[in-house]
Amino acid sequence: MKEKVIGVIDMRAFYSYVECVDKGLDPWTTPLVVADKERGSNTIILSVTPYLKSLGVPSRLRLKELPKRDDYIFAVPRMERYLERSSTVMSIILEFIDEEDLHIYSIDEAFLNIGPYLDYYKMSPRQLIYKIKTTIQERTGLECTGGIGDSLFLAKVALDRYAKKQKDGIAEIYKKDIKEKLWPVTPLSNIWGIGANLERRLNALGMYKMGDIAKANREYMRMHFGIIGDDLVDHANGIDNSNIREKYTPKETSLTNGQVLFKDYSSEEAKLIIKELSDDLTMRLRLEGKLTGCVHLYIGYSKSGGFASQTSLMIETDDSDIIFETLMEIYNKHVTPTLYIRRISIAFSKLRYFNNYEQLNLFIDPIEQEKKRNLQYTIDKIVQKYGKNSILRTSSLLESSTIRERHQLIGGHKR
Repeated sequence: MKEKVIGVIDMRAFYSYVECVDKGLDPWTTPLVVADKERGSNTIILSVTPYLKSLGVPSRLRLKELPKRDDYIFAVPRMERYLERSSTVMSIILEFIDEEDLHIYSIDEAFLNIGPYLDYYKMSPRQLIYKIKTTIQERTGLECTGGIGDSLFLAKVALDRYAKKQKDGIAEIYKKDIKEKLWPVTPLSNIWGIGANLERRLNALGMYKMGDIAKANREYMRMHFGIIGDDLVDHANGIDNSNIREKYTPKETSLTNGQVLFKDYSSEEAKLIIKELSDDLTMRLRLEGKLTGCVHLYIGYSKSGGFASQTSLMIETDDSDIIFETLMEIYNKHVTPTLYIRRISIAFSKLRYFNNYEQLNLFIDPIEQEKKRNLQYTIDKIVQKYGKNSILRTSSLLESSTIRERHQLIGGHKR
């Protein structure tokens, strides 16, 4: 294998660019905003065009924070379309490299291990990334920028800090360049992996540039930041041993489902939302052929605060009723009845595959237990065939229910 060379491709203003291309508009002259105005002034804008960015409008803000003007074009988010376009882009990248050398970081960004392909294409790293970049644009009409380095970290810094300033939209940083291109970077939150809280802690220790971190004593950094201290010093010195080909496999997996509510819910109304979230997640559990041994519940109050708690089950199960009853035990134990609720999330952990046998519950008739299991599996099959809203509880007709609308969303947004 060639010496490690990593590239990263980032789609420019992805959602708004897709909307402009589909509508036959020029994203460099069109004031288009991707947001659902029906959700109110607090709605988060998902994307604005490069034209608006050039005028100082940030990528992420709330609708009420948009600068005043009369010619905005609003596009309701279409997540299915964005996923489709993302899939097309990734397919184009896979025409140039093998799947094991691609790490999809997000819907609009991917890391590429390009070192092994440079001799084959007889290209420099910049030439190969440029070829991929122009092929994407020719086939889709979408633009992207690129970063290149001898590690994932340096490629990402090249992308975030320098690519957009380059004529061809591509920037390179190698270990030999760090004193010139990495160490002067400030504020530290401009660096991938350093958030506002970590930046404040580093500033409190007199570190304002990446060069300050590079020269810091490792033991001192470990004392203040634990294992992250080592990573900070390594990255500041251009050291990152991550390998795209080593795919991460978590020791334990979990399933989660949650919702930010559109209005305040009373503690009584929120029970219905927990039931609906639990029904959906338990169906997913069964469709994956798994049982859960632990359920988690998070409640966020409207003003501030909330609680998170979990309970281990006596017997691993995929039974909707048992799981909901357990969630209700957690809820009734911890909820403050006088506070309104705005966020609800549930999770199942300690998962294992169902092996066609199970430990019977001594307090339930085994015949009835089998009947209920068959009924739940039959409902699952109908939903799989005819859609999530084909069979619903009558409670879905209540005003406080959100299940029918939620089933029409992808990632919390319209399809």
